[in-house]
Amino acid sequence: MGTIIVGIILICAVGVIIRNMIKDKRAGKSIQCGGDCKNCKGHCH
Repeated sequence: MGTIIVGIILICAVGVIIRNMIKDKRAGKSIQCGGDCKNCKGHCH
């Protein structure tokens, strides 16, 4: 029973993380770049 509960919690956590990554991607934020172009050294351009 405990294994099932832990599995459900993990699936939910992964789902939230993936949803946030997709939302950030649609908003123009890059996963690799933190959006701090002054410290990016030109990788953003």
